[in-house]
Amino acid sequence: MVQIIGVSGYLASGKDALANYLVEKKGFEHISLSDILREDLKKQGRPITRVNLQVIGNNIRKGYGDGILAERALGRMKPEKNYVVTSIGRVAEIKVLKRHPSFVSVFTTAPARKRFERIFARGREEDPATWKEFKEHEKLESKGGKAMFREFENCRKASDIIINNNRTLEEFYEKIDRMLRETYKRPEWDEYFFKIMDAVRLRGTCDRGRAGCVIVRDKKILSTGYVGAPPGLPHCDEVGHLFQEVKHPDGTIKPHCIRTTHAEQNAITQAARHGVNITGSTIYINMEPCIHCAKMIISAGIKKVICRKQYHAAELTRKFFKQAKVQLIVKEKEVEAYAKSMKKR
Repeated sequence: MVQIIGVSGYLASGKDALANYLVEKKGFEHISLSDILREDLKKQGRPITRVNLQVIGNNIRKGYGDGILAERALGRMKPEKNYVVTSIGRVAEIKVLKRHPSFVSVFTTAPARKRFERIFARGREEDPATWKEFKEHEKLESKGGKAMFREFENCRKASDIIINNNRTLEEFYEKIDRMLRETYKRPEWDEYFFKIMDAVRLRGTCDRGRAGCVIVRDKKILSTGYVGAPPGLPHCDEVGHLFQEVKHPDGTIKPHCIRTTHAEQNAITQAARHGVNITGSTIYINMEPCIHCAKMIISAGIKKVICRKQYHAAELTRKFFKQAKVQLIVKEKEVEAYAKSMKKR
């Protein structure tokens, strides 16, 4: 199961050290809410300063709500990767990130004097330069003294884990390792098979959608398949796409690549070629199947279809499954988007 670690904490309490450790030693991807604001400032041609970051952040929150940056962070996450999210300073951001089932909120702390010593040692231009300035800054950001400031005390109360970075870095890293062990959750069966499906789909040979699927019965894999041209024929990745306009049940007409065999079709035919009985099985796929795959699924005796996302032209598929008493489960109420085609023939 993936791990999503959200980091908030007091100034100079080890937030960056925690994130860097997860990225460099544990293979996490890093998403910074402040970096999202920096990207916005660059697009506007404005200098990246602390004040400008506070102003643009405040304006965005006024227009879209206090959790908007966290929503944008969730939108950047891929289902198979671990992420550490930094620059969290508001409870609303933690609440939004908690929509992800693997999210854990971590708050870093350390004695005030020790944190001031770290600030003095690193010598950043915009950091408080004196103990008095440090205390005034702490007071402003402790409970959100102004709309532009963070609310660290409330974030601390809303966090799942508090790590005290009061000694050496080595001891801090040990605490992080212990936190990872304690928060790791063994993947459920559906997630387990989705991860295998994601590995299978990497073999796909059509860049419009490298789909894959896994057929399972009694928690044992019976067959797998990925999108690609039939044996002996050239693949899209080699010669380009073979497009044909297709009219969907809702009346829309869209171009489809007809060079490839769909992942579901390949998995079913592979089972047939090798004499594997898939009657009563479950098939895991990234999105709802097209009507042609749906008919093959019904005919093959598959009784449950578990998808990650919806398909924009699945109305007839849903109707057929209902009539055939095939159970359809869609995990995310989101329509799968196709990548733009790079070449065609």
